[in-house]
Amino acid sequence: MIYNHDIEYQHPDYENNVHRWEFYVRSYMGGEDYRDGSYLTSYLNEDKNAYTRRLALTPLDNHCRNVVHVYSSFLWRVPPTRNFAGMEGSVDLEAFIKDANLDGQNFNSFMREAQIWSSVYGHVWLMLDKPQSNAGTRAEEMAQEIRPYVTLITPENVYDWRWERQPSGRHELVYLKVRESVDRVDGTTTVTHFREWYKDRIRLIRYDGADAALLEEIDNPIGKIPAVSLPANRSIVRGMGISDISDIAYMQQAIYQELSEIEQLIRISNHPTLVKTYETDASAGAGAVINISEDSDAGLKPYQLQPSGANLDAIRASITDKIEAINRMAHMGAVRGTEAITQSGVAMQTEFQMLNAKLSEKADILELAEEQLWMFYCLWQGHDPHEVEISYPDSFDIRDYESELRFLQQAKASGVRSDVFAKAIDKQIADLILDDELLASAHEEIDSTQRAVGQFTEVVENGG
Repeated sequence: MIYNHDIEYQHPDYENNVHRWEFYVRSYMGGEDYRDGSYLTSYLNEDKNAYTRRLALTPLDNHCRNVVHVYSSFLWRVPPTRNFAGMEGSVDLEAFIKDANLDGQNFNSFMREAQIWSSVYGHVWLMLDKPQSNAGTRAEEMAQEIRPYVTLITPENVYDWRWERQPSGRHELVYLKVRESVDRVDGTTTVTHFREWYKDRIRLIRYDGADAALLEEIDNPIGKIPAVSLPANRSIVRGMGISDISDIAYMQQAIYQELSEIEQLIRISNHPTLVKTYETDASAGAGAVINISEDSDAGLKPYQLQPSGANLDAIRASITDKIEAINRMAHMGAVRGTEAITQSGVAMQTEFQMLNAKLSEKADILELAEEQLWMFYCLWQGHDPHEVEISYPDSFDIRDYESELRFLQQAKASGVRSDVFAKAIDKQIADLILDDELLASAHEEIDSTQRAVGQFTEVVENGG
């Protein structure tokens, strides 16, 4: 028997974070999703219509999406390498790599998407499942297109989970409850389908808010829950991660508030408020004429209230400071900067190293998650998990090429009389400009070039 309170139960960490996840997603999505979140602070005595109009007029400068995609562009500039040993070239493996999620998305593209959404939420779940089949051979399975596939599950759809420590000391996932779909029936009733994963069985449950019904229960043939938690950054809570935009999203919200203030200040400054009596025929705006009675009280003459726009520069300066703070938090001052960089060479190099360290840590997390996915793939297909070797880049070449090239040109023009020195400078310049295919040939040409170093005087021997 299935009890309603068991289906409705949510993990404490889910309840503590679900609203935060919504804020992160809206901050990343921007546009109408962010506007619908109503993240502007309402003014005192501001009615609903005025607040809705202010939401519609306030633009969003989306730093969250920019930071997430800059990380992703560096991480996936050089794709990971995979060695499948004896599995190499198998039909099922090639089909999986080409179409990992049965939706036409190749495996690299899927992992990149998973990395992006983990940066937004803090973590996502990756489920590697395989449909049931009555086929007797692998060829019959492929003829029926029965093979493993991977699914991305965002954390607001994972209601409950449980880890247990094994005798070896390793923690193992022993329970997972996933919300698979939410459908509206007859326009009134909402039907939700949950899938519960155990080590020995899998259950599909239908819940309409009043009653829960077990639709299907099958054995779990691999004896493990084939789900992997992919964090953006590790946290102290097992199965949870820390979002890359956890602080940036709130700084972006503060900028959003100040952009609303700028819009209000410009509009009010350009269109002052008219103060008049009810009987006076008047309207505000450029070229407006105010008609008053000749016998009107002198103290009741209409006048305009026009606030000063002097605060505009202060608000803009505040926004600039917040953008600089976002760049510091993301270690992207030299990457996202749109104005002339005033940092010293040492400061820029230090910032590049900090960003490189962060990207290297994220690559290690991706590599570990993918190793776990391939372990489940091998369990489904009956392969040895130790056959698969995954390698993500350990270092990311983040350099200021323009500054380096300028420095090398100055060094070359310094007049040092050394053939070895000149060739070393030429090689470093070639490293900055050429790709790997041409670089080896360029180095050979530089080494074979003979240079005259210093000043020489031709000596002619007499009698020769």
